[in-house]
Amino acid sequence: MLANLNMLLSRYGESMMWLARYMERIENLARLLEVTEAFVRNPDGSPGWDSILQINSDEERYAAIYPLPATEENILAFYITESANPTSIRAMAHMVRENARSARPLISTEMWMQLNVFTRSMMELSTPDIRRNGLSGLCNRLKQDCQTHFGVTEGTLYRDQAWLFYLLGKYLERSDQITRLIDIRYHTLLPGGETSGSQMDITQWGSVLRSAAAYHAFRRLQPVTTTPANVVGFLLKNEGFPRSLMLNLRQVDNTLNALSTHYNLRHQCSPLQERIINLRATLEDQTAEDIISRGLHEYMTYIQDQLAALQAEVSVTFWPAAPVMTREETLTPQ
Repeated sequence: MLANLNMLLSRYGESMMWLARYMERIENLARLLEVTEAFVRNPDGSPGWDSILQINSDEERYAAIYPLPATEENILAFYITESANPTSIRAMAHMVRENARSARPLISTEMWMQLNVFTRSMMELSTPDIRRNGLSGLCNRLKQDCQTHFGVTEGTLYRDQAWLFYLLGKYLERSDQITRLIDIRYHTLLPGGETSGSQMDITQWGSVLRSAAAYHAFRRLQPVTTTPANVVGFLLKNEGFPRSLMLNLRQVDNTLNALSTHYNLRHQCSPLQERIINLRATLEDQTAEDIISRGLHEYMTYIQDQLAALQAEVSVTFWPAAPVMTREETLTPQ
């Protein structure tokens, strides 16, 4: 069956996974830009644009293109229109388009049409467009277009291996993004001189929730109390929240189990599932207070490293690089 998978879905599976990951990244970046402009402040009261660089581990890449310290104008250019930055909206839209093109035989006509319009408009986006429409307007449009894509995909994509690899990419990206957000925001939010529980503290923790599209869901459960442990616990462990780490690790496990069960890939999926099971166990066995007291940064780094290793294992397992042939081999009839 693996041979059939390689013939049918080796490059398709890779394209579907990265299509989902890039669309998740675009939506997440749009939310980060919008929330940072409105709510995230440095000790001097200016927007904390540099925190986005930290969340995406882009400090060196940014410094190679723009001078430090980071300014609003340069950050927006870097993350929206800068073609030399692979994590910009324009660059990620290009990658979405290329992955959709590679998987065109499998994706629905509705998906293709929506992605075609979306990616073309994002690749043609210019600085005057941003100034004319405003950052908030652009970010709202990005979020709506990404959510439209997810809705169209949910309603039209055939439920086979391509669908499962798409889900795998979606849930892995959400797991990675939520750990990055918690890690960086936790260490940069509280300005000097502010105390836990102050109005500034509560406002800043509200920005963490908004960055994850979690504010209203959190308020349903915690209408009064906002503490670091409550916020971290909700984003990491609440299985009712679509972007929580706990829920998305479970979804990754379920997706791998579906590949294993329905497509006779038990041998390929077992090592991947073992890694996810271990990750879930470390999360289930600790409270949010335990995680914070033992070292939130260290635990988030551990999760990110494990997710990166899992992505690498998925690549090696399902779409290994083609062997490099010698000149003599290329001239020999196969």
